[in-house]
Amino acid sequence: MALLTRITGPRDLDRLSPEQLDQLAAEIRIFLVDAVSKTGGHLGPNLGVVELTIALHRVFDSPKDKVLWDTGHQSYVHKLLTGRQDFSRLKMKGGLSGYPARAESEHDIIENSHASTVLGWADGLAKANEVLKKDDHVVAVIGDGALTGGMAWEALNNIAAAKDRPLVIVVNDNERSYAPTIGGLANHLATLRTTDGYERFLARGKDILERTPVVGKPLYETLHGAKKGLKDFIAPQGMFEDLGLKYVGPIDGHDIEALESALARAKRFGGPVIVHCLTEKGRGYQPALQDEADRFHAVGKIHPDTGLPIASSGLDWTSVFGEEMVELGKEREDIVAITAAMLQPVGLDRFAKAFPDRVYDVGIAEQHGAVSAAGLATGGLHPVFAVYATFLNRAFDQVLMDVALHKCGVTFVLDRAGVTGTDGASHNGMWDMSILQCVPGLRIAAPRDADQVRAQLREAVEVDDAPTVVRFSKGAVGPAVKALGRVGGMDILRYAGTDLPHSPAGMGGAPVDVLLVSVGALAPMCLEIADLLDAQGITTTVVDPRWVKPVDEALAPLAEQHRVVVTVEDNSRAGGVGSAVAQALRDAGVDVPLRDFGIPPRFLDHASRKEVMAEIGLTAPDIARQVTGLVSRLDGRYDSEAVEPARD
Repeated sequence: MALLTRITGPRDLDRLSPEQLDQLAAEIRIFLVDAVSKTGGHLGPNLGVVELTIALHRVFDSPKDKVLWDTGHQSYVHKLLTGRQDFSRLKMKGGLSGYPARAESEHDIIENSHASTVLGWADGLAKANEVLKKDDHVVAVIGDGALTGGMAWEALNNIAAAKDRPLVIVVNDNERSYAPTIGGLANHLATLRTTDGYERFLARGKDILERTPVVGKPLYETLHGAKKGLKDFIAPQGMFEDLGLKYVGPIDGHDIEALESALARAKRFGGPVIVHCLTEKGRGYQPALQDEADRFHAVGKIHPDTGLPIASSGLDWTSVFGEEMVELGKEREDIVAITAAMLQPVGLDRFAKAFPDRVYDVGIAEQHGAVSAAGLATGGLHPVFAVYATFLNRAFDQVLMDVALHKCGVTFVLDRAGVTGTDGASHNGMWDMSILQCVPGLRIAAPRDADQVRAQLREAVEVDDAPTVVRFSKGAVGPAVKALGRVGGMDILRYAGTDLPHSPAGMGGAPVDVLLVSVGALAPMCLEIADLLDAQGITTTVVDPRWVKPVDEALAPLAEQHRVVVTVEDNSRAGGVGSAVAQALRDAGVDVPLRDFGIPPRFLDHASRKEVMAEIGLTAPDIARQVTGLVSRLDGRYDSEAVEPARD
C-alpha cells in the first residue's frame, strides 16, 4: 500500500502521475477486499467506483465543493481518500460508519442511506450557492438503480428548471442496485451504453467534412445545429436533454483520464450537467463478478480468496418468509409479490423462480409499489409487498390513503424490523409500529419465532378488506417459543408461579404482580425477565398478543387481574405498542399502572444489535431491575397506607 498510506486528503492526489493513479486504484481494491472481508460491509458497489472516486476528488475541491453520495454505501473509497483508512471496526461501535457520517469528516456533507434523495439535496445546495453568490460546485453521485426512485425525477424536474444554475450529476451506471436494474429507465440507459456516442460521431465527421472543399464546413455546422433530431437517432440521450440537462457520456467509469476530462468539462459548464459513467460492480474481485445475484452488494465476514462466508448464521427470518411464500403461491393463484429493487434481500427470489409471472419489481419506488398493490388488490389479487421496515416509512401516505382508505387486502411484510444495529440510524426498523398505529383498519402481526411467521403470514393473506402487516427481525431465528394456552387471540407464554400449567393468572385468587406483554422476537428475553422477577418473589404472567394492532379485547380483562402491566417492544416507545395498550386500558376503564419498554425516540449510532440493546437498556436484567423497583414502590405504598394513622 505504498501510495494509499500516503493519501491523507484529496489534494494528495494532485501530485500523482497517471501510472501512479492506476497503481493507487489497484491498491484500493486490494485494501477493500482485505478489510471488508474481515468486518462485512458493502463490497461490490465500492469496488466499482474506485476510479470514479479518484477522478471526482482530483477535479473537485472537497469539502469546499460538495460531493454527495446516493445511497452512501458506495462511499468507502471516498472515506479512504479523505483520510479515513482504519477499517478495522467498520460498522462496529466506535468504528467507521458504513455510510457518510458528518461526525467522521468535513467531507461528508449528508448522511443519506435511503436511495434517490441525493438530487433533492443537490438542488437545495445549488440554490443556496446561487442566493449566497458562492462559487462552490455541487456534485451528486447517483446510481442507475437509485434513478428508478420517483424522488430522483421530481428533483431532476426542478434542477432542469434553472439552466444557468451549476450542478453536476454523476450517474454511476453499473446496471444494478442490489440486483440488475429493470424498467423503462434501465432500457434507456442500456441503449445509451450500446450506442456510438453523438460527440464521437461529430468528431469523426468534423475531420472528414473540414477536408471537403466548399461545402464541408457549412454542412458540419448544419449538422451541429440540427443536433436534436440527429442526437436522438445516433445516441438516444434526448430524455435528459429534453429536460434541459446537458448530457456527457457514456464515459468509461474505469478510465481515470477520460473521467477527469468529462468531469472538468461539466465543472466548467454553467448549468446542470449529467455525466453518465459506466462502471462494473465488483470490479477486480473475481468472486464478486461471478456472483450473479448481487455482485457481493453486501457481505458478512468472508474468506478473501474465495469469497465464501466464514460462518453460517443458521436459519434466518427472511428465509422462513421466503419459503412460506412459495408454499402460499402453490396453494393460491391470487397471491402475487412486490419488491422495491430488493428481490433477494427480502427473500422473494424463491417465489420469483417458482412463479416468475407473479412477482413485480417496481424499482426503488416504495410509494408506487404501495399504490400498485392497491390496484392489484382491487383487480382481484392479493399482493404481498415485502420491504425493509425502515423503507416503508416512505410509503406512509400511500398505505393510509390508497390501501387503507380503499379497504384493499394488501399484506406488507416488513423485514429488518426493530434494532438492526450495524447499518446505523437510517436502517433501524424502529418506527413502523408507531407510524402505522393511526391507520384505520390496518392490522399488525409481530411473530415471535419461525412457526409464527408462517402462521401469521397465512392469517394475514386471508384478510381481503384491509391492509395487514407482518414484521420480523434481522438475522437468525431462535428456537420456537411454545404457547401454554390462549386468551382471546393472545398466546400465554408463562403463567404466574412455577406449577405450570394451570389456569390463567389471577383467576379465582389474588392479583398476580406483573402482566408482561411481549412483542415479537423479544419473547425469549421476556421469559428471561419473568425468571428474574420470579427470583425476587414477583409473580409474572407473560403474554404474546401476536397481533399488536388492534389491541386484543381480551387484554384489558387480563390486565385487570394484575397489579402492573409491562410492555416490551423492539420499536420506538413514542406511539408504539405500549402507547396503544395504555390507550386500550384507559378506554376499558382499567386503572392499572403501566410501564412501557422500547427504543427511545432518538437516532441510534451503528453498533451490534446486542450493543445497541444494552445501550438503550432493552435487556432482561435492566428491565427486571426497573420492574422490581416499580413493584417494590407499590408494596411500600400499600404498607405505609396500612400503618399510617387516619387524618382528620
